[in-house]
Amino acid sequence: MEFGDFMGLATAVFGLISVVGIAAETYKRRLAFKERELELLAHQASANAAQHAAQAERLEARVRVLERIATDKGAELALQIEGLREAPEQLRSIAQ
Repeated sequence: MEFGDFMGLATAVFGLISVVGIAAETYKRRLAFKERELELLAHQASANAAQHAAQAERLEARVRVLERIATDKGAELALQIEGLREAPEQLRSIAQ
């Protein structure tokens, strides 16, 4: 093997190692990016789940009141109906 052949082989091996190293680093950075993206999506999903849970809780409370109104026959009926009419206005003012 002559010196020129050896230098050509050494350059090819060095080039191959460099390309593999660059590709590996690029892959690791892409993987880190995807991991961060998934973390953000998970955080957003948990925030949405908390909002939906709170809304479901408010609706369940209103349904309980409506069930009580439907089953009770008393003087409190008008007061409870008025309370329900005021509740959406209070929720709107809270949301704003």
